[in-house]
Amino acid sequence: MTTTSLDPANPEVPAPPGTKQRRPAPAGLFRAFWRWHFYASFLVIPVFALLAATGLIYLFRFQIEPLLHADVMRVSVPADQRYQSMSTMLTAVEARYPDAEIGLVREGRDPDDAYAFAITRPDGSTTDVFVDPWRAEVLGSLNPDTTLSGYAIRLHGDLMAGRWGDGLIEVAACWAIVMALTGYYLFVSGRKARLRRKAKKVAGAALRHRHGLIGAVAGVGLLFMVLTGLPWTGFWGAKVQSFATDHGSSMWSLDPGAQSKPGSALDESLPHSHAVEVPWAQGDTKIPGSAPAEEGASVATVDTAVVVAEKEGLKHPMSIVLPTGDSGVFSVMGDAFSHPSDERTVHVDRFSGKVRADYGFEDYPLLAKAVSQGIGLHEGRSLGLVSFWGAALFCLAVLTLCVTGPLMWWRRRPKGAGSVGAPRGRMPLRSTWWLVGGLVVLGVLLPLFGVTLVAVLLLDQLVLRRVPALRAAFDSA
Repeated sequence: MTTTSLDPANPEVPAPPGTKQRRPAPAGLFRAFWRWHFYASFLVIPVFALLAATGLIYLFRFQIEPLLHADVMRVSVPADQRYQSMSTMLTAVEARYPDAEIGLVREGRDPDDAYAFAITRPDGSTTDVFVDPWRAEVLGSLNPDTTLSGYAIRLHGDLMAGRWGDGLIEVAACWAIVMALTGYYLFVSGRKARLRRKAKKVAGAALRHRHGLIGAVAGVGLLFMVLTGLPWTGFWGAKVQSFATDHGSSMWSLDPGAQSKPGSALDESLPHSHAVEVPWAQGDTKIPGSAPAEEGASVATVDTAVVVAEKEGLKHPMSIVLPTGDSGVFSVMGDAFSHPSDERTVHVDRFSGKVRADYGFEDYPLLAKAVSQGIGLHEGRSLGLVSFWGAALFCLAVLTLCVTGPLMWWRRRPKGAGSVGAPRGRMPLRSTWWLVGGLVVLGVLLPLFGVTLVAVLLLDQLVLRRVPALRAAFDSA
C-alpha cells in the first residue's frame, strides 16, 4: 500500500506517490516560522483588514464625503459675486444656532466647497455646520462622528471600543511585525521550490507565488505603517511620550496650536478634531491669551485674524479656532496638508489684532519633526500624489493578502482530521541564540508583544501540549 507524505521543501504539497509517509520534522526555522506566521494571522488578518479598509475610506474622504453630502458640502459658484466675509458667515451661523458655541472655521479647499463651522451645542454634542461662502447662507449640518469617514477614523483609531480597542490594535500591530519578518524568511528560503512548482502548474502554486510577491512588497509598507502608527497608541505611544518628556524632548510639538481656551489642550478644545484638518504635531503646553481691550481700542474679528495670518505667510485653506472669554485668541493654522514641514500656527490677539505667538515646524523638537513627517507619510499626504496613491495601493495589497492567506489555508486544510491544519514545527530556541535575542529585544521595545508572547508560550507548553485533544487540534509538534 502506498502512502502520501508531505514534501519537506513545501509541506503543504503532497510528495509523489510511492513515497513512504513520515511526520514532518518539528525542528527547523522554515516550519517554525511558517507556524508562527500561520497563527499570528488569526489576530493580524481581521484587525489589519479593517485598518486597511477604513484607511482607504479616510484616504479618499475628500472625494467620498462631498459625493454623499453634496447638498451641504458643495456650492454653485456665481459669475458675479465674491466671497462673503467670514464675519458675515459667522453671523449667519450664530443666527441659526443662537445657543451653540462656535469653535472653529475651516475654509474650503476648492471654490465650490462650503465653509465648515464646528459648533458645540448646550448638551455637549458637536456638529459641523456648512455655509455657502458666496452667499453666506447656512446649507445644513452633519455630525462628523456619523459620516462614513467619521466612522472609518473612529474604527481605525480604537475599533470604537475605547481603551480595549486601542490595545487590541496595538497588540495586532506588534504581531504584524512578526508576520512580516517570518513572511520574508518564508519568501526567501522557499523561493526556488515555489518557482519549480509554479512551472509545473501544481495546484495552488500560482496563488502562493502571488501571495509571496505581494507580501514581499507590502511587508516594507507594513513595517513602516506600524512604526509610524505606534505614536498614536494608548500604551506604547503614551509611555514613549512620557519617557521623551522626562528627557527634555517630545513626540509632539510644544505648542497647542488651535487653542481658544488658555490652559486647555488641543484635543480637549476640539473633541471632533478627526473631522478637522489640524497640524498633527500639536501638543499640550499653554499659549499667551489676548490682552483686555483699552477704551476706544479697536476689536479684531475673524477676518482680521485671516489677514494677519496671510501677512505672516500662512497659506489657504486655513483653519481658525475662535476665541472664548476675554483672554482667548484667534489661532490660525495654515495649509500644510502635503508638506508637514510647513505646519505653522499664528495666534492673533482678539482685541488688537497683533500676533501673540507664532509656532511652526522649525520650533518642534527633533523627535516631533520625525513623528510629524512619519504621520504625513502614514496618511498619504507628505509627497503629494506619490504618497497618496502609494498609501492606496498599500491598503489594497493588505486587503489582498488578507484574502489570499486564508484562501491558501482553505485549499490545503485537512478534511475530517480534527485539526486546524497548522504547520507542525517548534522554534529551535536552545540552538539559535540570535533568535532568542531578537525576541527579547522585540519584547522589551514592544511590551505588549512581550506580554502576549509569554502568554502564548505558556499556553502552548502548559495546556496545548499536555492535552491530547488540543495537541492534535492545534497540530503541536
